[in-house]
Amino acid sequence: MRLKSADTLRALMDQDGFSHGRLARYAGCSKGFISHLLAGRRSSCTPELGARIAEALNVPVKVLFDVHKSTSSSTNDIHERTAA
Repeated sequence: MRLKSADTLRALMDQDGFSHGRLARYAGCSKGFISHLLAGRRSSCTPELGARIAEALNVPVKVLFDVHKSTSSSTNDIHERTAA
């Protein structure tokens, strides 16, 4: 899944009073991952994690993420390019 907009994620977090740490705890990921999403250093995650983030913020997944299935994540792409 690919995050549609870091600004939307940030606005929803602000609206509900979510810090990086609080959202991370609700979603079951690290504060660093949330920080990377907000800064644009990461834009993809697993469908399960995307669903947990959306659920924590009480919005449908499609508000935050493009739900197209991907054959590889951006992390795998980076590893494949550096290994080649």
